[in-house]
Amino acid sequence: MKLCVFSDGGSRGNPGPAAVGVVCYQDKKIVFEFGKLLGETTNNVAEYTAVIEGLKRLQKLLESNSGVTQVLWQLDSKLVVEQLARRWKIKEPHLQQLATTCWQALDELKIPCTFVHIPREKNSYADGLVNTALDAP
Repeated sequence: MKLCVFSDGGSRGNPGPAAVGVVCYQDKKIVFEFGKLLGETTNNVAEYTAVIEGLKRLQKLLESNSGVTQVLWQLDSKLVVEQLARRWKIKEPHLQQLATTCWQALDELKIPCTFVHIPREKNSYADGLVNTALDAP
């Protein structure tokens, strides 16, 4: 079975109040979704954190459902997609640490995960989860 994950991270100001949003589908049905407030950080850190938080939730799902054979991960951050694919260098040490956390979590999944860059408008659901988290009282 194939899963499709959309993730987004955003900040209002850079740095500023930030949040993440992640939604996971199987055959166009939502398997899980969540938004999470991060506090003050940059947009790039929020984008990476969205992947990390999504990987944590995905790991829990895989522990109870071994039928997953691959994951397609879609996000609108070209920076994160290219850096996780090791096509772009990571100059900032704090982003390098976040990428390493992602790579370690991906290794632990033991199933193929492909990261794809998509236009922002194709990531509106995950973006909505970010905004809902940021707007929560």
